[in-house]
Amino acid sequence: MTARECLQILRKIKDVAFATADENGMPHNRIIDVMLVEDEKLYFCTARGKEFYRQLMGTEYTEITGMNREYQMVRLAGKVQKLADQKKWIDRIFEENPSMNEVYPGESRYILEPFCIECGQIEFFDLGKNPIFRETFTIGPAVEEEKGFEITNDCIGCGKCKSDCPQQCISEGTPFVIRQEHCLHCGLCFENCPVQAVRMRGEGK
Repeated sequence: MTARECLQILRKIKDVAFATADENGMPHNRIIDVMLVEDEKLYFCTARGKEFYRQLMGTEYTEITGMNREYQMVRLAGKVQKLADQKKWIDRIFEENPSMNEVYPGESRYILEPFCIECGQIEFFDLGKNPIFRETFTIGPAVEEEKGFEITNDCIGCGKCKSDCPQQCISEGTPFVIRQEHCLHCGLCFENCPVQAVRMRGEGK
């Protein structure tokens, strides 16, 4: 899997969930169409009168989540960029998505503003495999944010984390090792370690 392939999954799903926050920090979620995917960039649009538009302009961030019929989930979190040359991009979006002409006929299409995400982090999560499989990618200059858990040198080798793990993705060692590509991030190892040798990734760095 690559970042481009993950974006293409979102384009193929097309109707995906976009999350934002308002000026009070309250979360909002809605279904928005992924209009274009090109060169590790994702394009969408919304009308200037919508709350979604105001939230995008206020925070400049969104998080997108979609899952296909194969139980492959893609999540993209990134900074949004409002595109210049609005009419050119809206015309291009309508060419690629002709059903939009029924929703916004004629000149009414220009109430829409085009946006692009070209910097962010992508998470691919395949629930259709056993064990589950996950990968993370970045697009643009984004820095990858480590998620999940890791086992530190405080590990005493008791094996409780290994026996408790629902995906059996922990291997023996000094210390024991979590195979990140199969980890659910459920935190069971973190909660049950008798010597608190498990920590969230990125802590203490």
